[in-house]
Amino acid sequence: MVAVAGRCFYIPPVTLALYSRDILRLAASIPHHSRLEGTRVSVEKSAPICGSRVVVDVVTDGEGRIVALGQEVRACALGQASAALMGAHAIGRSPAELAQARDSLAAYLSGAREDPGGWPGLAVFADARRFTARHGAILLPFEAVAEAAARAPAQ
Repeated sequence: MVAVAGRCFYIPPVTLALYSRDILRLAASIPHHSRLEGTRVSVEKSAPICGSRVVVDVVTDGEGRIVALGQEVRACALGQASAALMGAHAIGRSPAELAQARDSLAAYLSGAREDPGGWPGLAVFADARRFTARHGAILLPFEAVAEAAARAPAQ
């Protein structure tokens, strides 16, 4: 049993490295964790293997950069941690930067690259690389925000 931010989690010994204290802290601190009201673009993504689901709402400026973000996250601790890292750094990013972050994270998880790219904090998923069934949940927030930003009209 591990307690983080007032929440208790049971972690079997075999996956203790996967659900580290850092992952659990992130999972308990998702920024922008509510849907946006009004005019926005929304994208919903789900991971069929684990049932994780993320809805991301964005509003962009005249250059296509995100100026407002909302997210509804129903995911495992890894998906929640990923949503926390995405949400902490998405404001001000362009569709190209978000697509690059998504692609770098996917390549890192699959072993196609040795570093997770320039998005802050993604190295926390190093132990998850060998758990391919968890990759979908980790990628969800980045897939959703990249798609939403690409579809959003410049305001």
